[in-house]
Amino acid sequence: MIKAYLHTEDAIVSLTVELEHLESIDTSALVWLDMISPTPDESIAVERAMKLELPTRQESEEIEYSSRYWEDEGGIWINTSFLVKDQGKINSETVSFILKNSFLTTIRFSEHRLFTEFSRKLRLTPRAFHCGGDVLSGILAMRVDIDADLIEHLSKEIVTIGRKDSHSSHEPSQFLEYITSYEDINITFRENLTDKQRVLSSLLKSTLISDSQKRELSMMIKDVNSLVISANFNFERLDYLQNLFLNYMSMEQNKVIKIFTVMSVIFLPPTLIASIYGMNFRFLPELQWKMGYPLALLLIVLSAILPIYIFKKRGWL
Repeated sequence: MIKAYLHTEDAIVSLTVELEHLESIDTSALVWLDMISPTPDESIAVERAMKLELPTRQESEEIEYSSRYWEDEGGIWINTSFLVKDQGKINSETVSFILKNSFLTTIRFSEHRLFTEFSRKLRLTPRAFHCGGDVLSGILAMRVDIDADLIEHLSKEIVTIGRKDSHSSHEPSQFLEYITSYEDINITFRENLTDKQRVLSSLLKSTLISDSQKRELSMMIKDVNSLVISANFNFERLDYLQNLFLNYMSMEQNKVIKIFTVMSVIFLPPTLIASIYGMNFRFLPELQWKMGYPLALLLIVLSAILPIYIFKKRGWL
């Protein structure tokens, strides 16, 4: 699907463009061309009508920096990662930006809340967006704000698991899984922010970006640097929680070992005496008792089962 956003006298209008109508678009009024999961035919038609060179999906997802940002005298090509929260999971998806011929072209392969909100903002405040550079700056600014909200939410969740009585409410393996899960999410945030830093730094050096847009980008990069500090602090907090939990588990294990040691010391003298002296008595009344042997077997079984039951109930086994 292809959506076009065009300037009129005092407004920006959006319309869904069919392939046969691409050539009729007034590019002098066009500020943004949004391509959502474009088909090969749509990509070819846009390249021909708009005189653009569009990256393929494989090219946009390459991790080399030269594939993430490049620029020539005619335009700027950017492939950057956007975080998407889906059913409680954070995924990173690539979005491509082409800033050329005074309008912005975006290529994405999934729906993003950001683009829906920015489309609404574009129509409500048309005077703030005169060209594709303004649209690019506005999208990146909104992306940074959303990333800030996501990192703030993650930080609150980390604080929550640190404050709750995790030692008693969760199994040790479950708590460590929580820590690992949050570390993975934070790594995704950190990688995404690093990508944003590179893109913003490159845009600040570009001769195709106006001074007013560079001022906005400078503010954005400061915000991103602050988010990087927050992400690093989350790493430190998670390491602290993990070390604290492991120390707690070590103390609990030491208590169990102490109990086992005390029990061994208590039963060692009777065992030693019985081992040395044995049952060498001339008069043993129990030898004539018919139930003596079955009772002895029962006591042997109980002496093995009862400690196991007690240890499992206390969580020592």
